[in-house]
Amino acid sequence: MPTLLMIESWLHSTGLSLPPLLRSLGHEYVLVTRDPHVYTLPGGDTHPVLDLASEVVVAETNDHGAVLETARRVADRHDVHGVLTTCDYYLPAVAVAAEALGLPGSSAAAMHTATSKHLVRAAVARAGLPDVPHAVAATWQEARAAATELGYPVVVKPVDLNSGTAVRRVADETGLADAYAEVTAPVRNTRQQPLARLALVERVLDGPEYSVESVTRDGVTTVLGITAKSVSEVGRPVADGSDAVGYVETGHDFPAPLDPVARTAITDHVARVLDAVGHTHGISHTEVRLTADGPRLVELNPRQGGGYIFDLVRLVTGYDPLRVLTDLALGREPVGEVPSAGSASVRFLLAPEDGFLAGVTGSETLAGDTRVVGHDLPRPGAVLRAADNNDRIGHVVVADRDGDRAASWADEIVGRLTADVRREAPVPARTL
Repeated sequence: MPTLLMIESWLHSTGLSLPPLLRSLGHEYVLVTRDPHVYTLPGGDTHPVLDLASEVVVAETNDHGAVLETARRVADRHDVHGVLTTCDYYLPAVAVAAEALGLPGSSAAAMHTATSKHLVRAAVARAGLPDVPHAVAATWQEARAAATELGYPVVVKPVDLNSGTAVRRVADETGLADAYAEVTAPVRNTRQQPLARLALVERVLDGPEYSVESVTRDGVTTVLGITAKSVSEVGRPVADGSDAVGYVETGHDFPAPLDPVARTAITDHVARVLDAVGHTHGISHTEVRLTADGPRLVELNPRQGGGYIFDLVRLVTGYDPLRVLTDLALGREPVGEVPSAGSASVRFLLAPEDGFLAGVTGSETLAGDTRVVGHDLPRPGAVLRAADNNDRIGHVVVADRDGDRAASWADEIVGRLTADVRREAPVPARTL
């Protein structure tokens, strides 16, 4: 029976889905974590990542030296066949451990580059690929100079966070100051890893957004498909009462309705970006905007797509990205199943304002709707008006078994849901 070394996990979404999948495939895994108490679920239920592990090893996963030492100790007790994680923050640690144990994966150097937004931009520039004009700012003076040179509006983002956290579009120097402070103030992320505290300042990209879901094995990239992404601009108040605009992904449609020319342009560009960063083995979820000048990179993620994109891909192509992740970690050719839908979509529920969620009206219709293949709605409690993807409070997955109606169905179904948010309860603190 193959044994996998899992270095940490996401709490939700893929973090909930991978452990039972590994069990169903007959694989065992050893979970290495710095703090098992992180993995708690609402209501006190045991998280499957702990419950289904053959062994849980506590080690300082934020230190690559400790990860290496632990990986070797585990390999002395188990016949370890692969190393994986669902959590972006530990992809470099996975690469370090796999490289040291002689197991499949991209190089540690390539993964370090691929998980750092400013290093990806530098690699794209070295490869001579067209890219968005940008600059990296370590100080307020550098950020101000960069924005002045690029011209407002600009997008400001941290180089080492995810889920759209602290990504802001600003129209002037006042907004820039607020965004720069938001990006650079936090010292550590939610897993207590030190942050670079660098701001990536970019010219705004216009055009629809897509993501390319890919599999790379032995340096050859295969595209599973392209996802159309619905991205909403949301405002958060800054000191002078104006808004800094953030981005929240409100829905995904797979496959994206693209003509062959646009599809080829997007996939070719993404393949060149993956080559530029040295991503030779693993799955990837690469976001691009299709501008008037062609596709331009938004962000490279050397992991499965989040936001339930992995479910959409599985329904339509038969390839479960988490199964592909497992197969690649084991050095195997990925295996797919028979597709069960012609199109699939997910829509997210957002709180319209900060306050207390009393309930979601219209939710009683979901259980009997055969078009709905999965949903998760929030329990009553404190909520925030969305500033990034972390603030989404629920989702609905819809599939059209035979055609391309999933997107319109999803809009209709979620349009019947209303979050009842009231202001009488305290609002939770926002964390990065």
